[in-house]
Amino acid sequence: MALQYKGRWLLALVFLALAAASTLMVPLAFRDLIDRGLSQINEPFAWLMGLSVLVALTTAARFYTMSWLGERVVADLRRQVYSRVLLQPPAYFETLQVGEVLSRLTADTTLIQTLVGTSVSMALRSGVMFAGGVSMMLITSPVLASLMVGLLIAVILPVLALGRRVRKVAKASQDRVADTSALAGEMLGAITTVQAFGREGYESQRYEYEVERAFHTARRRIWTRSLLTAVAIVLAFGVIVFVLWMGAREVVANRMTAGELAQFVLYATLTAGSIAALSEVWGDLQRALGATDRLMALLALSTTAAEDSQGKTSSAEQPMPEVSIEFRDVWFAYPSRPEDWVLKGLSFQLAAGQVLALVGPSGAGKTTVFQLLMGFYQPQRGQILINGKAWDDWGAQRIRASIGLVPQDPVVFSDDALNNIRYGDLSASSEQVYRAAKAAHAHAFIEQLPQGYQTFLGERGLRLSGGQRQRMAIARAILRNPPLLLLDEATSALDTLSERAVQEALQELLPGRTAMVIAHRLSTVRQASLIALMDQGELVGLAPHDELIRTSVLYQSLAEQQFVDRQETV
Repeated sequence: MALQYKGRWLLALVFLALAAASTLMVPLAFRDLIDRGLSQINEPFAWLMGLSVLVALTTAARFYTMSWLGERVVADLRRQVYSRVLLQPPAYFETLQVGEVLSRLTADTTLIQTLVGTSVSMALRSGVMFAGGVSMMLITSPVLASLMVGLLIAVILPVLALGRRVRKVAKASQDRVADTSALAGEMLGAITTVQAFGREGYESQRYEYEVERAFHTARRRIWTRSLLTAVAIVLAFGVIVFVLWMGAREVVANRMTAGELAQFVLYATLTAGSIAALSEVWGDLQRALGATDRLMALLALSTTAAEDSQGKTSSAEQPMPEVSIEFRDVWFAYPSRPEDWVLKGLSFQLAAGQVLALVGPSGAGKTTVFQLLMGFYQPQRGQILINGKAWDDWGAQRIRASIGLVPQDPVVFSDDALNNIRYGDLSASSEQVYRAAKAAHAHAFIEQLPQGYQTFLGERGLRLSGGQRQRMAIARAILRNPPLLLLDEATSALDTLSERAVQEALQELLPGRTAMVIAHRLSTVRQASLIALMDQGELVGLAPHDELIRTSVLYQSLAEQQFVDRQETV
């Protein structure tokens, strides 16, 4: 991912080389100043001042370039991870905690940003300084430099061992942070339920427990990393002090000049500083590798089905002009419950323009039919045919572009009313949105909102009633203008006025379309072309209302107990 910015990397390396070279020239200037004495001070100090300006400019340029790379790489990484997660089928989300993904998109990517933008820069600089410092020490005093390099190599071994420990603990620490994010996200999303049951104190204690777990794991991480840094610095400076002691003996014996010793000391200091920086970078690297493992797990998720469907046809996002449906001996069980068949040999046909009502007791498999049609899951046996062709031959994008979904619990996004309806057709004009809202009987209440169509509707549309959210969802479907409508009717939970408004909106939406309706109202059942009576995953009846009410005891029972209309009777 980072390699696509080769020009920036090359520029950063140029600035890095210039900054390192100018820094390595400083000890030479000090040696010249000491060995010349104080008789000629103007030229050496001018030379030192010029070097300081050069070091400042090249270091600043290196910092900017590397920081830009860090931010750019993390932005790309967040985009790729998020896009990959969006392409996963619903089966993936059955066990996923949303907060965990959010943690990976924020905390983990921040560690990567620190690594690329700061740690890599520091590592490269320290590496160059270490190599340059050792080379200059070899030139100054081969004997002392050889002794120092040999001892420093011995120092690196315990640092590497501790670094592996840091990586392991860092990964555990990030996992704990993800747990706290997951819990917080779940509870904030269900805040009304939490408060309704008076569980604020209980949930606070649960979150406190997770935070403390994260803290204790983080404490182990920072202790291990602190130990790594301390060991590296003590060992490195111990080596340097010993070698400098040897150098002082060389000066006393007149085998080195004072200026050469000062030069060697400065190079030794630069080398020691580089080792200390590299030890910290090694800790950063191990921590970032723990985060990288978690991010790579997300990037490694398969998206073959989604990618294939997107490339199936050049008109993948164009809806079909009309839709007919056939379920042919379909058997299905959810991946989380593979032994529990939800649909058992389901077979039926629905011609274009017909309305099919799905009725049956709770758990009969009605919602599962919708999920299979949307391609959220694939049946283990049998086939689903759309316009006579297998579902897979069309591809997910083409089929979904032909479907308008009005769920029982409609989603309203944290946006204004205009954009919520426009979600059905992102290219729609404001006038088209207004017409769709009027057809859905939503225009009047939207106009009464504080800022009309520009009113922010709150998290999950909390500022709207249930009936208003339903009409927003219907307006979205009308704007989409799909040939196939999937409607999980939910008017039975609404008050009389809201129910009547939703029913009127449905009258605008249904005519001329193929529709499948999970029916809760007798009026909807009577208007359907066919009624699919389901029980425990099986189709036990397929006929119009009048025929089923005469021939099916189960249907009679459902009509009496579940198809509740305030002013209608069987």
